[in-house]
Amino acid sequence: MKRLLARIKRAPGSGAGDDAGFFSSMYQEPPDAPQTLSSWRDRAPRIGAQAFDRRQGAEMFARLWGADRHVVALNADELQRMSQYLEFVQVPMGQEVIGQDELGDYMVIVLDGTLSVDRGQPWGGKARLAEAHAGDMLGEMSLLDAGARFSSCVTLTPCTLAVVDAKRLDEMINQAPRLGVALLASLSRRLSLRLRQVSARLSALLSQN
Repeated sequence: MKRLLARIKRAPGSGAGDDAGFFSSMYQEPPDAPQTLSSWRDRAPRIGAQAFDRRQGAEMFARLWGADRHVVALNADELQRMSQYLEFVQVPMGQEVIGQDELGDYMVIVLDGTLSVDRGQPWGGKARLAEAHAGDMLGEMSLLDAGARFSSCVTLTPCTLAVVDAKRLDEMINQAPRLGVALLASLSRRLSLRLRQVSARLSALLSQN
C-alpha cells in the first residue's frame, strides 16, 4: 500500500497530479506521530459526557440496528442483551470524541446528532472526510487492532452515543458469543466497504496517469 501511495505521489502530471498528491499525503501515516492511550474512562469527563437513560438508549440502538443492512439480524431479546454491554451517553456540541493519532480502546455508535470526521494534514490544515449521523460507527478500527486513530471525530450538534470499549467487547464475546460475533461481523462488513471505496479511488487516480 505504501509503495502504491508513493507511486501516485510521484506520477507525472496529466491533469491529476495535484489530486493524486493530495490524496496520497492525506492518507499516509505521519512518520513520528505521537501516540497516547486515551480510554473512554479518561475521555468521557473531559468532553462532558453525561449518562443517558438506558431504556431509551436501548430502544434507539435496537431501532437503528434493525434498519442497518450491514448487520446480522438479531431478535428483540438479543438486541436488549447486547445493549447491556453498551454505555449510553449524551455529549455537548463541539467536543472531540475521538482524537487523531491517539491509541483508543473504544468505539462509538451514533444514536442521534452529527459528528465531523476530519484528518489533520502535515501542513497544519484539516480535510473533512465525512460527517457521521445516526447509525454510523466510529473508532471501530482501533477497537479491533489497538492501532492509532486515523482521524478525529467532533460533535457538530449535541449527540447521543452508545459506547463499547475493549473490555466490554471481550465480555460480550465470552458471555454471549452469538452477540459478539454479530457485532464483529457488522464491523468487518463496514471496514470491507470502506476498503473497497478507497481501492476504487486509488484505481481511478492511477488510471489517469
